[in-house]
Amino acid sequence: MSFASLGLNQTLLDAVAEQGYNAPTPIQTEAIPAILEGLDVMAGAQTGTGKTAAFALPILQFLSAQTRDSSGKISVRALILTPTRELAQQVHASVVKYGAQTDLRAALVYGGASINTQIESLKAGVDIVVATPGRLIDLMYKRAVDLSQVEYMVFDEADRMLDMGFMDEIQRILKVLPSTRQTLLFSATFDDEIFKLSKALLKTPKLIEVDARNTASIQVEQRVYAVDEDRKRELISYLIGSQNWQQVLIFTRTKLGADALAKEMCKDGLKTQAIHGDKSQGARERALEEFREGKTRVLVATDLAARGLDIEELKYVVNYELPFKAEDYIHRIGRTGRAGGTGLAISLVCEDENYLLQEVETKLETQLPQQWLPGFEPDLTREVKKAPRRNSRGAQKQRARERALGKKPTKRRR
Repeated sequence: MSFASLGLNQTLLDAVAEQGYNAPTPIQTEAIPAILEGLDVMAGAQTGTGKTAAFALPILQFLSAQTRDSSGKISVRALILTPTRELAQQVHASVVKYGAQTDLRAALVYGGASINTQIESLKAGVDIVVATPGRLIDLMYKRAVDLSQVEYMVFDEADRMLDMGFMDEIQRILKVLPSTRQTLLFSATFDDEIFKLSKALLKTPKLIEVDARNTASIQVEQRVYAVDEDRKRELISYLIGSQNWQQVLIFTRTKLGADALAKEMCKDGLKTQAIHGDKSQGARERALEEFREGKTRVLVATDLAARGLDIEELKYVVNYELPFKAEDYIHRIGRTGRAGGTGLAISLVCEDENYLLQEVETKLETQLPQQWLPGFEPDLTREVKKAPRRNSRGAQKQRARERALGKKPTKRRR
């Protein structure tokens, strides 16, 4: 299979070749022809499988084939919504690269950057807008963006948009879009909420799933180390140092936890930085750039900050704490093993997190055997707490959150 066989024009084929891509990925093979046929698409694929090109290339082909009106006015004809700033930046960069040999213009709008600069770029006229929902709503209120001519609408990582509570913003944006348009929805995971959203957005869509639903990439080796909570930092520092791992991405559940862990790992002699929502956009971008360049060896991130990160050849992802949502585990380890590469995902699991591990295993429909690293075995003489009851899941998560924040867990009433 070649890109030429998918129906792309020569200009885009040249752009793809310049990026060093020789053959399309499975999601591109399935999605590009369907989009070129004018179908609405609901596509499921893991991150790092080339899904951005799967929707960007056909949209660029459509737009470049159209002639602008006699006035020369450039209208927004394609809107791509992403849940985070980092993903918006990544998608915009791809659109610019693929469309370099066309006269199409793309604008990037997201929070945390100057809204006046973004307004000026929109005034100059753009064909494609890549945006986060919140900033797009701000621009709509200021009447700085006209979406009445949008022909192509993309929801990228729709599952994360729902997780982040963007449904209200999505509904407001939909109200100003033309009812006649082609809509594309891409999601790493599918659940009832995603299917409910798809019914509101899509018209007789083609469902594309290139992997088994809600599964982790087979390119990623998953290891689980059982370890006492107070020895997690010691264990991961030992692994990084003894194995000479470079560019290690570590996930924590909280911003405070990310900062504290980064500080302690620096004391271990590992150049470490943290990124999360309380950091300025500039600080996050600098930390990420230093990580990419190898100046920073370890990057500690929260789930929201890391969503959309695209780091070439990232080999190591560590779940310092398991997430409360099993879907987030899939997103986390999807940062490695991208574009056909291989990766290693390490999870450090203490006794109190076993119920979270069980939820991950249920989602993956597979068991992840725990192992002990010599010298870091869990202390089995400690009092083992009873497993939380399954019918009190909210209480379980609340107590785990309190522990993560360093608070004394709330006692259950009997």
